[in-house]
Amino acid sequence: MAKRVDLLQGNIMTTLVQLALPIMGTALIQMAYNLVDMVWIGKLGSGAVAAVGTAGMFMWLSTGFTVLSRMGGQVHTAQKLGADQVVEAGKYAQNAIQLGTLLSVAYTVVMLVGCRSLIGFFHLNDPAVVESAVQYLMIVSLGILASFLNQMFTALITTTGNSKTPFYFMTIGLVFNIVFDPLLIFGLGPIPAMKAAGAAWATTLAQWLVSILFLMYIRQDDHLFCHVHLFGRMSKQHCLEIVQLGLPSALQSCLFPLISMVIARQVASFGDAAVAVQKVGSQIESVAWMISDGFSVAINSFIAQNYGAKNLQRAGKGYRAAMIAMTVWGIFCTLLLIFCGGWLFQLFISEPDVIPMGVSYLTILGFSQMFMCWEGVNNGAYCGFGRTLPPSVVGITLTAARIPAALILSATSLGLDGIWWSISLSSVCKGTLLTLLFWRFLHHKLKEEPASLTIE
Repeated sequence: MAKRVDLLQGNIMTTLVQLALPIMGTALIQMAYNLVDMVWIGKLGSGAVAAVGTAGMFMWLSTGFTVLSRMGGQVHTAQKLGADQVVEAGKYAQNAIQLGTLLSVAYTVVMLVGCRSLIGFFHLNDPAVVESAVQYLMIVSLGILASFLNQMFTALITTTGNSKTPFYFMTIGLVFNIVFDPLLIFGLGPIPAMKAAGAAWATTLAQWLVSILFLMYIRQDDHLFCHVHLFGRMSKQHCLEIVQLGLPSALQSCLFPLISMVIARQVASFGDAAVAVQKVGSQIESVAWMISDGFSVAINSFIAQNYGAKNLQRAGKGYRAAMIAMTVWGIFCTLLLIFCGGWLFQLFISEPDVIPMGVSYLTILGFSQMFMCWEGVNNGAYCGFGRTLPPSVVGITLTAARIPAALILSATSLGLDGIWWSISLSSVCKGTLLTLLFWRFLHHKLKEEPASLTIE
């Protein structure tokens, strides 16, 4: 069993980095699942990429529903662990898993029953692309529950200070995906070439493999999960508290892909190649926000435990350390996308008429990378204090502003680039505003509760 990091004691930067590195590795592996798919599917052409990208929107939407239980469960569990109330922490973890499982199963049923109508929303031009997208969506829907369990177990195990175990399990899943992706896409011997459907099966099976590994782990855990009874009775009170805390984040997580779907429909008006550019470009760009998201989970657990232990000074120092690290990372990603965008994009699509569109996407989105990283850190910090509403309001408002901005800018001489600028500029605004708001919140929090500080 991996060694846990003590979030309440020790050097703050060392503690935070020890917790964050495996989480960031896990986040990169999550991204690698999609990148591996894109590398192989890209060899089938931009039409296949557009099909997978369209269906992937609904998988992205599924995470919004699971955030409802994951965020509330993670924060409550971490705060109770910090207050040394382990049994109560187990109750929150149990109810979060049970609630999220019910939501995941319900979402799976909707995807399987309505997949054709859902894909039809995007008005794709090529009937072959439509059929491929429908088939892909049906298969990956079978892994929605596994995906939720993996996210839930990763979050809860991380609250105990153990971020290495999720990293190990996700690595195993990635290796499985890397091996079976080309095998199922292109076929070998008696195995038929399934094209995009093969990528869907490889990803779904890999997700379930990781879930099985997590279930084996929690059966042996003697810290938190020994107090979790997966088939026990759900507590109305615990579920209500989880929903109250997780609802703002869930609304944001659900609305974000919905808004992106509307924008994707605008992108589709420029052709299927434009859809493929957005899909591949967003996967490359996700290197920045996946790392930021991983650090967000780390700072969430760090602040929640120290807040539960009434050590606000340590929580504040952890936040400042995270901001410094993510600022450096964001600047690096900006330089990478602006100056190496062409080389990166050609790793996935080599069609000459599509490459310039991809380079333009990466260059424009490159300017917002640091601010996107700031958004992630401040989201995690707010949630660690149990304040999920402020980041959700900012996120929903400014992300929704992309729709009118995209309509206006794309109608100018910018054309398709106007849509990319609407995305980039909104990220700049979100990162800046959230940073200013959280600094103000933290300043007042430290002034209001000086008795709770522990001077190190």
